[in-house]
Amino acid sequence: MTKSTITRLVVMLFALTLLASGCAKKPVAEEPAMMEAPAVEMQQEAPAVVVEESVTEMAPAYDAAAVAKAAELAAAKGLEMIHFDFDQYTLTEAAKATLVSNAGLLRAAPKVNVLIEGHCDERGSDEYNLALGEKRALATKNYLVSLGVSVGQLNVISYGEEMPIDPAHNVDAWAKNRRAAFKVKR
Repeated sequence: MTKSTITRLVVMLFALTLLASGCAKKPVAEEPAMMEAPAVEMQQEAPAVVVEESVTEMAPAYDAAAVAKAAELAAAKGLEMIHFDFDQYTLTEAAKATLVSNAGLLRAAPKVNVLIEGHCDERGSDEYNLALGEKRALATKNYLVSLGVSVGQLNVISYGEEMPIDPAHNVDAWAKNRRAAFKVKR
């Protein structure tokens, strides 16, 4: 996992912790007791029932919506593109590691739909690059599905060489342009 992915996960966990701690009621101040035995009975029964009821009544509706929204935002912002070797659509080890992180975000946000875009560098014919871009997008989709992402969340498209990140005509630009990118569909 990359440093930015780990940071995002830590922030999400912190936010979820804050949400969970905000659901409990404030503790009730104890009143002085006249007799020792009745005070012990009241302390044992009353607070436990009140706390349990408030947590079970409030938690499901409030937390579910907040967690779903947080996961949706994280998925939308945290999906990282992957790159391919020249004339290849097989996933590199670096690409697989990035996709493991992306899969975690997508599994946490099952309502998020993503368009996987396959891209190529400028070398090769238009037809060849469109076919290669589609193979790259499909390889990416299939790997995400193998990691537990719902197939219904994922769609693919190939842009071939039509949408370069770097328009230069050199080795560095070509390496940047051989990619699969992710766009969250709204």
